[in-house]
Amino acid sequence: MEKYLQSCKSDFWKEVFQAESDYILRWLGGAKDILSVGCGPAIIEKGLAENGFNVTGLDISEEALDHVPDSVRTAAGSAEKMNFADCSFDAAVYIASLQFIEGYKQAVKETARVLKSAGKLLIMLLNPQSGFFKERIKKPDSYVNRIKHTDLKEIEKVIAGYFFVETEYFLGIKGTQIFQSEDIDLASLYIIKGTKLF
Repeated sequence: MEKYLQSCKSDFWKEVFQAESDYILRWLGGAKDILSVGCGPAIIEKGLAENGFNVTGLDISEEALDHVPDSVRTAAGSAEKMNFADCSFDAAVYIASLQFIEGYKQAVKETARVLKSAGKLLIMLLNPQSGFFKERIKKPDSYVNRIKHTDLKEIEKVIAGYFFVETEYFLGIKGTQIFQSEDIDLASLYIIKGTKLF
């Protein structure tokens, strides 16, 4: 965890997190109570809280939650069995976390349960077609090697069972350069935005 937190302080990752934060903030309009699933040390979530959102971070790792800032409420637990009441949140985000959850289908179902009527969902998925992903997966110690699900269309299909969805590729990365791109070979993320169906 310490090594990860140190790497997050690099200019490259700060720029990535800023681009992701800006995207999330644009999308969150009208929401107040936000759930971040698989929040880790809540680096982006801290920024959301600073922008006036009530943020709850859920993660299975107690170690990660120990590093979450006080401005973010935390809950230790499984995404597949969330300990929240029905209709608790206006919006939920998965910031490059869903693909690492073994039972992601159950996690999506649980997310729909804890969202209010017409609640918003934003899922940032790592794009396996991107140069960024292909470079990272070559490194044995890269977090990308812990990914469990790479079939983006299958994930989208599961989400569409509970949400009206829109998708786009986002955040071009080439080496240490970060730029706007929806090119499947350059965009590091595949984003699924959803509105709860029922």
